[in-house]
Amino acid sequence: MLFSSADEFVKAPRRAVTVFGMAGVGKTRLSNMLRASKWFHYSADYRIGTRYMGEYIVDNFKLEAMKVPFLAELLRSDSIYISSNITFDNLDPLSTYLGTPGNPDKGGLPLAEYQRRQEQHRIAEVDALKDVPHFIERAKALYGYDDFIADTGGSLIEVIDPTDPQDPVVKTLAASTALLYIRGTEKDATELVRRFRQSPKPMYYRPPFLIEKWAEYKLINGIVEDCDVDPLGFGAWGFEALLHDRLPRYQALADNFGYVVEASDLATVRDGDEFIDLMAAAIEQRMR
Repeated sequence: MLFSSADEFVKAPRRAVTVFGMAGVGKTRLSNMLRASKWFHYSADYRIGTRYMGEYIVDNFKLEAMKVPFLAELLRSDSIYISSNITFDNLDPLSTYLGTPGNPDKGGLPLAEYQRRQEQHRIAEVDALKDVPHFIERAKALYGYDDFIADTGGSLIEVIDPTDPQDPVVKTLAASTALLYIRGTEKDATELVRRFRQSPKPMYYRPPFLIEKWAEYKLINGIVEDCDVDPLGFGAWGFEALLHDRLPRYQALADNFGYVVEASDLATVRDGDEFIDLMAAAIEQRMR
């Protein structure tokens, strides 16, 4: 959704914004803050982990529990209940399910199983993003919210074509929301890589990119068998490669269909009114 003027956004009776960008630039911080200003917060990752992948996640918990005889007997007799306590702030159940490929003795998944779970995530992410218009109307009908923010994961860019106006997800989001790229700096990217090395998080890769980087990592490290790959080593190396691969595609999405704000400017925003002012400035910047 593009505007003919900043005033068109500022004075709109209802507003809907989809924020995107790499992890750590402030998407979720902004979304949480806007909730206090009566914006409806739609977390795409939460939707993925509950509506679309919740059963996969819980079945994986049960599969692991069945390896413990004491728990297996209780599960078979329906004496215990296992569920995922996923929240907006704790997406660990989803991350744990996605896993990392590599040596099973080090917690890695076989590459084929990892690819299967990646495809599940791709389908779930597309569906969760296409749900945005429904939730915009739901937020209004159920809760009376006029303003709406969709907080997307960094992998949004992996499931769309940022240059194609007919891409199903791009078409849906651009028709119902203003797309806003929260742009970080090279310093932000470096810090994100450092944090990832300290606390690795599973990632979503486009299938061709995963195969390319998997082969490259094995070649660089003189590894022949998939099961000899260190999952943490590949995870950190692959994350850095993926991060830099995504940046120009984030920019392309903003150039074609949306707006840009700098993460450093967003960090100064304290409430909904200041965010509206920042959006107005981004709209004016695009019109120059």
